[in-house]
Amino acid sequence: MTEMGQAPDSVLHDTLPKNAGTLMDQVRYKAKDYVRINQRKKRIYLYNEAEIYYQDTELKAGVIVLDYVNNEVYAGRIKDADGNYTQLPFFKQGTNEVIPDSIRFNFDTEKAIIWNSRTEQQAGLGRLGSESMKVYAQRTKKENDSVYFLSEGKITTAKDTLDPDYYIRVRKAKLVPGKKVIAGFSNLYIVDVPTPVALPFAYFPLTTGRTAGIMMPTFGNDARRGYFLQNGGYYLPISDYVDLTLTGDLYTNGSYGFRAQSVYAKRYRFRGNVNFRYENLVTSQKGFSDYTRTTIYNIQVSHSQDAKANPNSRFSASVNLGSSQYYRNSLIQQNLPNTQVNNLSSSISYSKTFPAYPSVNLSLTATHNQNTNTDVVDVTLPTLQASMERIFPFAKRDGIKKGALQNINFQYDLNARNSIRTNSTDFLTGKMFDDARMGARHRIPIATNFKVAKYFSVSMGGSYEEIWTGDTSLRFYDGETGTIERDTVEGFDRFNQYSLNASIGTTLYGTFNFGEDKTIQALRHVMRPSVSYGWAPSFDQYYEQVVNQTTGDEVYYTRFENTLYGTPRQQQSSSMSFSLANTLEAKVRDRDSTATEPKKIFLLNSLNFSTSYNLEADSLRLSPVSMTGGTNLLDNKMTVNFGANLDPYTVDNNGRRINTLNINSGGGIVRVTSARLNISYRFGSEDFDREREREEEEEDPYAGDNYTAASGGRTDGLFGRADNFNRSAFDDRDPSSVENPAWGSRIPWNVRLQYAMNYSNPNRDGRISNHSLMFTGDVELSPRWQVGFSSSYDFVRSGFGVTQLRFQRDLGSFNLKFDWTPFGQFERWYFFIGIKANVLKDLKWENRSQRSNFN
Repeated sequence: MTEMGQAPDSVLHDTLPKNAGTLMDQVRYKAKDYVRINQRKKRIYLYNEAEIYYQDTELKAGVIVLDYVNNEVYAGRIKDADGNYTQLPFFKQGTNEVIPDSIRFNFDTEKAIIWNSRTEQQAGLGRLGSESMKVYAQRTKKENDSVYFLSEGKITTAKDTLDPDYYIRVRKAKLVPGKKVIAGFSNLYIVDVPTPVALPFAYFPLTTGRTAGIMMPTFGNDARRGYFLQNGGYYLPISDYVDLTLTGDLYTNGSYGFRAQSVYAKRYRFRGNVNFRYENLVTSQKGFSDYTRTTIYNIQVSHSQDAKANPNSRFSASVNLGSSQYYRNSLIQQNLPNTQVNNLSSSISYSKTFPAYPSVNLSLTATHNQNTNTDVVDVTLPTLQASMERIFPFAKRDGIKKGALQNINFQYDLNARNSIRTNSTDFLTGKMFDDARMGARHRIPIATNFKVAKYFSVSMGGSYEEIWTGDTSLRFYDGETGTIERDTVEGFDRFNQYSLNASIGTTLYGTFNFGEDKTIQALRHVMRPSVSYGWAPSFDQYYEQVVNQTTGDEVYYTRFENTLYGTPRQQQSSSMSFSLANTLEAKVRDRDSTATEPKKIFLLNSLNFSTSYNLEADSLRLSPVSMTGGTNLLDNKMTVNFGANLDPYTVDNNGRRINTLNINSGGGIVRVTSARLNISYRFGSEDFDREREREEEEEDPYAGDNYTAASGGRTDGLFGRADNFNRSAFDDRDPSSVENPAWGSRIPWNVRLQYAMNYSNPNRDGRISNHSLMFTGDVELSPRWQVGFSSSYDFVRSGFGVTQLRFQRDLGSFNLKFDWTPFGQFERWYFFIGIKANVLKDLKWENRSQRSNFN
């Protein structure tokens, strides 16, 4: 109880200042052998597998000493029974990890002194992904969470952290984890041997993800254009969906090149890329007689829309256009296979479906086709196509259709286009539209089908066409020249025509059984014969006559000459067509003794014959017989395709077909006018080692065959393989991950062969017009050694085609590559050695032969 006049009791508070070194959180620690507290020295000793945890700091080591007065901790290694140091300290604060020999750390200031530290930082370079960069230092001072000062450090991306095959030695450096390393004098060491590659200061980016940065150029010399810098530029990530790469070349004689590439993608919507290449080529010097200056360019666009984006509309683009001689005359001449590209094609299309019945499909397409040998450019700008789904007017929409009446159906389709033919000089200029032609074709096919005698399928139908054109032709007699001239009449015009057709066909099966104890147990032959008849009247009302008053010659013509969809039918057509399709299948005993069923294989995938008989012709009524066929052999590793044209009529001394059967002129039943044979075969070491599992390799769109395809070349490697030397064009596979580091007697290899032969005999002057063998292959001498080759031999011209030899060597952290074209128009060699990691890919050396004149 409190007496009157006295103050109430109260709790007294400590007014002395608190110790600034007091730990703000609980410290947890443990050790395997012992935890000893020394009260006199105010220290805690932990030995063998010692661990301390404090807030976001984690420390593990062989021995740890904690000074709980100064709030400092020391960690180091211990010796094992053999006298070797073990249990290196592991220090982690937040996301930063360090593995030193020993460390001294203050919990209050968070500063530390670290001896022989080892840390790993992730570094990324744009679309090429991120890599692990290892940073070593004899002595490291941790200033705070974001700044470390290094003394006598090493930086490398080698996988062997204890004995790296290369490193960059830095005397003093500043490390900002996750951002950068800024160093003073630095130079490259290879196998602990210093090299003359050195810089007074260095900067190493450590940011992950897509980061803007400079792309270092390659230095070299060209006999015609002087010294050069190639593939220098800048990479810029514009946003999360698109980036931009700018590179260029500069030559001392004034030649230069510029390239821009942008890759974009949005998940579940679209993806694509845009490439633009422009080069200014200067040969010799001004004032000399051989001085020339030309410009070449190439544009490539690829865009694809995800099917989930819009099921009823779709936009796609595949563009490859430019100068006809771009690949052959380009300053960047590493991609040898692209010099064999003789056709550039493009297509941009938009399609939309209106699903309400009857559904309508609508598409708008712009196409481009450029022959780089003839310099002819064909463009459709644009093509409009529309089609309505098939309608059965005498049957329920969802019911089963029976008989000829219910199967009657019709459609409607429209094809309209603006066609342009020009050359690469006038392309993309106003002149290309001077000779443009426009037209449209409307077509309504009507058909029905039914069965006869249960085994015969009969189809009957007809087609109505109406052709629209934007201009027509007029022929007239010119009295001044005495000849018949042609003039173009601008303006809309049209004509129509129709035709009828019918066909009957069936399927015949023949099976030959030899017994289950035989290797070939059965053969099955399937034949599909068919006979069709077609009739179309003449539309000679669209034809006119003009007389040459000088010579008296009469010329029949139609004003629809040279229009896009042809001319009206001048003569009545009535013909019978015959065709026979064959397949041959065998049932053989399976080599696998555990198999319970025989194996089915195709001996002939197809063997087809077709011909026609013209009922309206006065002579030569029977057309040549067309034969085509194909099969797969040797477990589908060999593909064989063949064909021939067989003419039943003979020819006169002038090589013209006459109305005399070939057999009546002393020949055979038919005369072979042309024949062709194509055989492709691929085999490799896996065919001789069935127990070895085939590994699936991840595709890289910036290297090898995929890069060849992206540039418009072949993807089968028969013309060689293209390499993008602006990027490290090597397999990043870790050889240490291979189970057997030495192949021994099992050396992986593969070979691809392709044989082609064309025979021509139109006038009894039979000759082989094309006869060639193309081959390519690769041999992996070891997990680190690869050798490849590709070439072809032309038996007609008795010479080899473009030949390429490829050598690749994986040197651990380095890659070595040598490409050699030993002879021919594109004779050259190229040598490259550089660091595999993309973050340090500018540390490289390359050399090449002086390019010959490819013009």
